[in-house]
Amino acid sequence: MGLLSKIFGKKNVEERQGEPDMVYVPNEDERMNWAIEKAKLTLWYFEESLANPQQHQVYFSVKVHIIDGDNGEHIWLTEPHFDDEGNLYGTIGNEPVNVSTVKLNQKIGIDRNLISDWMTIENGRLIGGYTIRAIRDGVPDAEKPAFDNSIGLYIDEGVDHFKADFSTPEGAILSLEKAYNNQDLDGAIACKDFDEEAKAMLSGMKMDFDEEIINNTAEVLRLSFINNIEEQGFPDFTVTQSAFPEREKIDENHFIITEVCWFPDGGKSIQKLNTFKSQNGWKVIGPV
Repeated sequence: MGLLSKIFGKKNVEERQGEPDMVYVPNEDERMNWAIEKAKLTLWYFEESLANPQQHQVYFSVKVHIIDGDNGEHIWLTEPHFDDEGNLYGTIGNEPVNVSTVKLNQKIGIDRNLISDWMTIENGRLIGGYTIRAIRDGVPDAEKPAFDNSIGLYIDEGVDHFKADFSTPEGAILSLEKAYNNQDLDGAIACKDFDEEAKAMLSGMKMDFDEEIINNTAEVLRLSFINNIEEQGFPDFTVTQSAFPEREKIDENHFIITEVCWFPDGGKSIQKLNTFKSQNGWKVIGPV
């Protein structure tokens, strides 16, 4: 049985009579929306891996949104590849239910903007596959072992390949950790927003404050940050891998991000961090 047969069930891949596992998480579900966004933000890793696959990477597949008039369906493609212009080509990997413009095993080309997920298997472990993870999150805990067994994959928090820059909350966190490891104080300061951190702290203390109080508090926080590093040294964020399984939206410019880190000694940590979208991109404003 092929991998897609394991994911959707052999009957669903060959005949698709009845509902596939995707019914656990409808497209409008917040979990699935985040899964699709995460897949798009980390697509660069899939493309680089596909162009230069390593020995431990044994499977590549990508999910795309097929549109047929007023109908649409997200379908996995096997044997994916990109041309020099970045257009995607692949083979329809499961029998469509809601669209009639494509069929099982048909080779197609499609706009890369219609990609909704990607996955690789590395050392028997699922990397990417964010919509699969969203489906799994909707399965009752008691049924998760059976779900994992049915697809024959080791599913944990995964490894998320966000770029270390200020374009995403996760990238801001990675940038801060990179600055710590490089012992780059200016780089670490650039990852922070002390004004917003001051506002959050003052609000939490239920204090009345104006711009002057915010500025003074922000300067105290900045100096405290610098002094702590000078006295205690840079935090060690030499991690073997990290994942960002949750993004809690407070408002459009404020997200709480959950990060899972694995360390070379086998240790694992989970932390929640406040992030804020400033005029200069996403910044880290401290732990929750």
